[in-house]
Amino acid sequence: MPSPSPLATLIAPTGTLRVVINLGNPVLAQGTAEDPRGVTVAIARSVADWLGVPLQLHCVDAARDSYAAITGGRVDLCFLANEPAREEGVVFTAPYVLIEGVYVTDADSPLTGADEIDRDGVRIGVRDGSAYDLFLTRSLRHAEVVRADEATDVFEEQGLDAAAGVRQPMEEYVAATGRRILEPAFMEIRQSVGLPRGLDAEAVAAVSAYVEELKATGFVRDELARSGVAATVAPPSAR
Repeated sequence: MPSPSPLATLIAPTGTLRVVINLGNPVLAQGTAEDPRGVTVAIARSVADWLGVPLQLHCVDAARDSYAAITGGRVDLCFLANEPAREEGVVFTAPYVLIEGVYVTDADSPLTGADEIDRDGVRIGVRDGSAYDLFLTRSLRHAEVVRADEATDVFEEQGLDAAAGVRQPMEEYVAATGRRILEPAFMEIRQSVGLPRGLDAEAVAAVSAYVEELKATGFVRDELARSGVAATVAPPSAR
């Protein structure tokens, strides 16, 4: 077997590309830990093939666990929303997919739009450590963020005013429960490939360029369609 290239040695120093997959975001990954699938799994396999190294997937159920895996040195690559609070430990490529964060509320709630959320006394359920938790924590001035393993569970259990989450699963939740989404979306979630903060800059640039190639060739678009997911491929990076 040929020796790994210098680039592969930098990105996958163990000789295997170790990638964490968050099964908690159904837009990006589906299936089980034993048989994961989705756009992030496809990108991970493509990067491993590009580097010429074996692939090892580590599946988790929450973004906070992905972040812990990459910052703890247990994996070489992750898929996370590009949020300022994560930049201390992770360097991000430009986004490959854009998804929306939305609020859900009861059908009879007096709240009629997303712009009415940030008021004194309003309580919002979020998934602890998620992109929308980080975003709302830094942006809300009056409403209270209530963290839990599942935003919709704590919304129901504590009778909160709203729950925040990714549009696609929230649309399914609304269809099943008769609740409603508050428009418009409160944030655009920039899903990006993440690498360890201390990684060589040339290696980061090479991975970033490869992600741009996957977007430009239609790979990301086709993998989203294969998963049955309606999400937006991010535009080409300007950098």
